[in-house]
Amino acid sequence: MDLNRHDFKLGELVDRIKAHDNRLVALQIPEGLKMQALEMMDKIEDETSAKVILAADPCYGACDLVHDKMKLMGVELVAHMGHSQMNIDSGMPTQFIEVTYDGDPAIEPVLPILSQHRAIAEHRLMNANSEQLSEEEAQERFLDAVGRVAPLKGSKLGLVASIQHLHLIFDFKKKFEDAGYEVEVPVGGARLTFPGQVLGCNYSGDDDEIGHYIFLGSGDFHPIGLVLHTGKPLAMLDPYTGDASEMSFERIERILRQRFGLIMSIQEANNFAILIGEKPGQMRRSLALKLKRMLKKHGKKGYLLALEHVGPELIDFYPVDAFVNTAFPRIAIDDAVKYGKPLVTPFELEVALGEKKWETGYQFDEIP
Repeated sequence: MDLNRHDFKLGELVDRIKAHDNRLVALQIPEGLKMQALEMMDKIEDETSAKVILAADPCYGACDLVHDKMKLMGVELVAHMGHSQMNIDSGMPTQFIEVTYDGDPAIEPVLPILSQHRAIAEHRLMNANSEQLSEEEAQERFLDAVGRVAPLKGSKLGLVASIQHLHLIFDFKKKFEDAGYEVEVPVGGARLTFPGQVLGCNYSGDDDEIGHYIFLGSGDFHPIGLVLHTGKPLAMLDPYTGDASEMSFERIERILRQRFGLIMSIQEANNFAILIGEKPGQMRRSLALKLKRMLKKHGKKGYLLALEHVGPELIDFYPVDAFVNTAFPRIAIDDAVKYGKPLVTPFELEVALGEKKWETGYQFDEIP
């Protein structure tokens, strides 16, 4: 990445350090920016009297905080780069720094994709119905990448972005409106700081007036989650490269077939390990206890396992039939093939137990 095109807002951080005479500061940086970490540390130490510690463990978001560990080291301020503040009490002075990138891609390459997606949304809007489905038809609906959710009430274009491109969002709203689209910038729940923001664990801004989406950002992490959550077509415009693409329905259907297979595979399982995330923004203890009670109601056993990090080497050896993940939701979706035993989401367990029905369509697990 080109440092000159990113704004790391280090000047604001330096001013704060000087104002409070901080002597020991920690930097927490997501994986994609760690190549610039040493340069940032040099700048801070050159311009202040502080020494800087890099929290070098993987950082997966603003919910993944290291404050307890940093307190033990005597750190006075944590600078959390590249994420926006969540509704989580960090427990110590923290500066969340929303790193931005100055890319300004042309919209013309993505317009043909958007035209196709609008046609899909309009067709779905006209053909919405509430037919009764057989169990087999309901399972087919579950596996359909598009059209799985409640009937649409509109065919607007939903405009969303990853954090480093959110400053562009209202400029691009006007550009797409000038191109003939009715555009909505969704506003989500308490975890989402800005209009149009999406997180790997939360896509709560979706509504039934939106028929398809455009994502400003790079990579497929957020696009996969958004389509799994909404069941709506998604185009992507990358501000780093200017490339336009779409999240293919075939890829989402492959994921849904994998999830379908895992649900079927645990229907006869009797012993489950329920994973509780220890990270501050991922700890869903109440949900884990609810699932344990649900398993007991169905004559099955649930064991509660608390972990800071979740990985196959840490859990595969336990003598259970399957794992249920209540930590970061994407662990079960993105890493399922790494595990020797089925790893499912709370919703998928409910479907396997008959508590939820196939015809509701796939429901993405998110942390509110």
